[in-house]
Amino acid sequence: MQVSLYALVLAAVLGLSGCGSSPGTRAVTGGLMGAGAGAGVSALTGGKPATGALIGGGIGAVGGAVTR
Repeated sequence: MQVSLYALVLAAVLGLSGCGSSPGTRAVTGGLMGAGAGAGVSALTGGKPATGALIGGGIGAVGGAVTR
């Protein structure tokens, strides 16, 4: 169940990480949104919010940096 939630967070972060005018801006906003979403999903599923924030933040930052 937790894997599907992370997939959902990844899809949401990649969709929202396109906000911004430069790759750096998109990386920062994607990372922040991903960290918040990852921490929230992790807390709701009984995981460690800090771990969820690290994973979500990393995925969001990469997703924001590589989108146009």
